[in-house]
Amino acid sequence: MSVDAVPAQKPKNFPLYRTAAGFVRDPLRQLERISSEGDGRLIRIDLGASHPYLVTHPDHIQQVLRRESENFQRDGVFWRPLRELMGDSILSEGAEWEHSKRVLQPVFTTRNVNRLTGLMAGAINNAVAKLDEPARTGQPVDVLAEMGRIVNETVIKVLFGDKISPNDANRLIPTFDQIATLISFRFLLPFVPRAIPMPGDRAFRDAVNVMDEVLFELVERYRDDPGDGSDIFTALCQAPTEHGEPPTNKWIRDNLLAMFATSTETTTLALTWLWPLLHDHPDVQDRLVAEIEEVVGGDPVRPDHLPRLPYVSQVVDELLRLYPVGWMFPRMATRPTSIGGVPIRPGDSVLISPFLTHRLASVWERPLEFDPDRFTPENVREHHRYAYFPFGGGPHQCIGRHVFKVEARMILTSILSRFRPRLSEAVPAMPRIGATLRPREPLEMTLTHAGKGE
Repeated sequence: MSVDAVPAQKPKNFPLYRTAAGFVRDPLRQLERISSEGDGRLIRIDLGASHPYLVTHPDHIQQVLRRESENFQRDGVFWRPLRELMGDSILSEGAEWEHSKRVLQPVFTTRNVNRLTGLMAGAINNAVAKLDEPARTGQPVDVLAEMGRIVNETVIKVLFGDKISPNDANRLIPTFDQIATLISFRFLLPFVPRAIPMPGDRAFRDAVNVMDEVLFELVERYRDDPGDGSDIFTALCQAPTEHGEPPTNKWIRDNLLAMFATSTETTTLALTWLWPLLHDHPDVQDRLVAEIEEVVGGDPVRPDHLPRLPYVSQVVDELLRLYPVGWMFPRMATRPTSIGGVPIRPGDSVLISPFLTHRLASVWERPLEFDPDRFTPENVREHHRYAYFPFGGGPHQCIGRHVFKVEARMILTSILSRFRPRLSEAVPAMPRIGATLRPREPLEMTLTHAGKGE
């Protein structure tokens, strides 16, 4: 679908009296209403203590994330909660970001990822095989928990060099799950001073303390002998500082936390949303199963299967359109500029949301409909470059995007080659807001072995 350029005009303002009640009831749905009403125009939202601009048109997004990326920094009040949690990591800005990216980039090159895909396939097949027991007994499984287990077992083995023990993982994973949930109030209301207590503050601090305890123990254990692998631990522990000195424990910790979050939480949440979509679109699941049966059959999934599974790839791409791995990218202007003819001053906050742009009727036909055929090769060529940006764009585009797509396709293929999942009940289409997009209610599904009951 072609996207018409937005003519220069005044921003569409949403005063607090119009939006306050909606933000209290359901902040994500309120943001979607605002985005839909703005229809690609630059939007100014009055949040009382803050007045950010919401940018949704692909031309404007390209300006912020790419053409003027040096002006729009990962800074300001809306970035503060993540910066406080992740520190001077690859999720920071400036020299700290550049150094972290330079150190970690070799782990995520196409060549290294391709080298690791065999190891990834083995880890995924082993993790998915553990679903045999609930499939045999008919016991429902918690979708979020099981997707998290499969992703974590895979990522720990492949990207972290198997250096996180089961005991460490049993402490780390639920603690990070708490952090991702409890940060939501500060993420939604970042301008509230720390001196004013908010729900979840104490539990959040306790969870961060546990996370720090686990991560610093891991740093002490491996920093002097990280091995010679191409994993995140080895890359971080062997990296000298800009001045040639050994890295600090704090810098290693910050990047371990950032990479653990971006390589596990986001993949887990995206795959969790896959099963409600397939539940509501059995025709898509039937096409997936037919393709997987023809290419994979009953064998364990292998890297050489992926090029012969184009519909699996389309489903993952469409999944990321509706539920992108990063739903909001805050930025702050550092010098005067304009977006769509609207003056932007230094210090102004700009909010970019793939979740909102991917659901705009002026950008996508039938935007709320799950349709993997949008991503056939011929249809992809019609998209504006920034009509679809689930991994961000420009210099800060997620370095793990290739890993995610390989991992997600393998997990989807491995599950559907063995099982026929069925949700216990339908779930609401809209997630709840926070650092990531999580289901409003717990999701359960039952599994039957492929070939039984079909």
